[in-house]
Amino acid sequence: MRPRQFMGLAGDAAEAGLRAKSAAVRNSLQKDAPDFPLIVANLPATAQQKAVAVGVAILLAVAAAGITPFANIQLGRVDAFIPVLQTCLGIVDLITAALLFAQYSIQPQRALLALASGYMCSGSFAFLQTLAFPGGYAPAGLIGDGPNSPAWIYVLWHTTFPAAILVYAFTKDAAVVARPGRSAMATIGITIACTIVVIAGLTWIVTTKTELLPSFYLADVRVQTALGNQVNVGLLLWCATALAVLLFRNRTILDLWLMLTLLAYSPNFLVAIIGSSVRFSVGWYAARCFVLVGSCMLLTVLLIETMVLYSRLANSLTLQRRERTNRLLSLEAVTGAIAHELRTPLGAIALNASTALSQLRSAPPELEGMEDVLNDIEADSHRAAGMIKSIREMTTKTMHRSAQANAEEAAQLTLRLLSHDLQLNHVSVTVEFQGNLPDVQFDPMELQQVLLNLIRNAIDAMQSSHRGARRLHVKSSLGDQSTVLLLIQDSGPGISIEDRQRIFDPFFTTKSDGMGLGLAISSTLVANSGGKLTLIKSDSDGSIFALAMPVSRELRREVS
Repeated sequence: MRPRQFMGLAGDAAEAGLRAKSAAVRNSLQKDAPDFPLIVANLPATAQQKAVAVGVAILLAVAAAGITPFANIQLGRVDAFIPVLQTCLGIVDLITAALLFAQYSIQPQRALLALASGYMCSGSFAFLQTLAFPGGYAPAGLIGDGPNSPAWIYVLWHTTFPAAILVYAFTKDAAVVARPGRSAMATIGITIACTIVVIAGLTWIVTTKTELLPSFYLADVRVQTALGNQVNVGLLLWCATALAVLLFRNRTILDLWLMLTLLAYSPNFLVAIIGSSVRFSVGWYAARCFVLVGSCMLLTVLLIETMVLYSRLANSLTLQRRERTNRLLSLEAVTGAIAHELRTPLGAIALNASTALSQLRSAPPELEGMEDVLNDIEADSHRAAGMIKSIREMTTKTMHRSAQANAEEAAQLTLRLLSHDLQLNHVSVTVEFQGNLPDVQFDPMELQQVLLNLIRNAIDAMQSSHRGARRLHVKSSLGDQSTVLLLIQDSGPGISIEDRQRIFDPFFTTKSDGMGLGLAISSTLVANSGGKLTLIKSDSDGSIFALAMPVSRELRREVS
């Protein structure tokens, strides 16, 4: 086999290997993608958010208890109250529905469609009740029979919304499955159309066929019949059922604030059952204010958390662009140096090769001096290889040993960047920083890359541990006058004895979908900066990686 053919086959094999590795990376990313919370609806609730929710629940309970003794006090009839309040409520609910549909367009989950449809029903029925309410836009209302149609729209309103929450609660943990041949926007459009048809059909029944339905009001539109109290009991139990299901299946921020929304709706029924069934009383006005507060809470949370996610994305993009710019500048410098240094030996090789070819093609071939020409080609090729080696050493020293970084600041920044992953995986973090440590001789971006790899490995190692037992500890100290130590400790199952000696080898991994390059690259980066990355402990209680970094040369000179 000729050398050129052999090199072609070797190149094909290398290309096939690279393709296989690329496919493995893509498969790994696709496998992990569904687990990453891309939307607010999948964000787990933090301890701080749960504390805020408990505080809001206490405020709602105190407000309801304070109003209850005065619920029966009759106030003046304000016909504009219902149109103004419930128009605002309808707008809020429809905006919330739009945000939930937007969440679905990012990560299709049928549970979000159900919840968005529930908010569409809530906002639509809230506004339709204002059209049917006596004295709102007309003495007997614009639609319906006057006294009973608004009451039946109210029943539809508070029946469909908890029903949608129940559907959401039972389906929210289902896997995300995109329907082939249909885009997310088409699915949203079909859902909106079906919801509008249902709303229109139910509204038509309760506004044009009220004679077929039981009556909530007879002579006086301010006082309900006994049926009204019974229906309010049923609506309260229906709302409590949805609240109980969410309580047992509580996972995310969305679940938490949906529970508070249902809790805010409860006084609406309790006032009618216990305090008063009379319109235009203190309890009647207050109950509807509770409903407005409940609707506004989830919209506020969605907007705030969306802005938080946006700020995290902006920070990530800024860091990514900064790193990319630094790498491009380094690459430009390296390629410029290579082009400048290699131009002379490559030109000499080309000239000698051309001379040799001319001598061989002459008739007869001129072999005199051929050995000298070939020796020159060999010498120039060695010279080019030496230049490449020297440029590599130069760039290694420039890129790895000229920059300085603060180890504790780099660790804090890395923990902030990974706070979302730590929160998602229920990992508790403790830090033990000595403070006032000297800067280390390490490129800040590369130090951050090493710490990102170590902490991500720690998170992966704790996946098999119980959620309450996942602990990450980061400690800094001054090893001696010339070394700073960072310890990364996890509470995972540890690394087996036979794997500990190979843990830093390239392409060795204990993960089923790993590439085996993270620790190898990290170890190389640390070594290039004059430091050392070691595994100092690994057992059933977890693993501890030690990152030893040299103090910056300027500080060492000052000390000496």
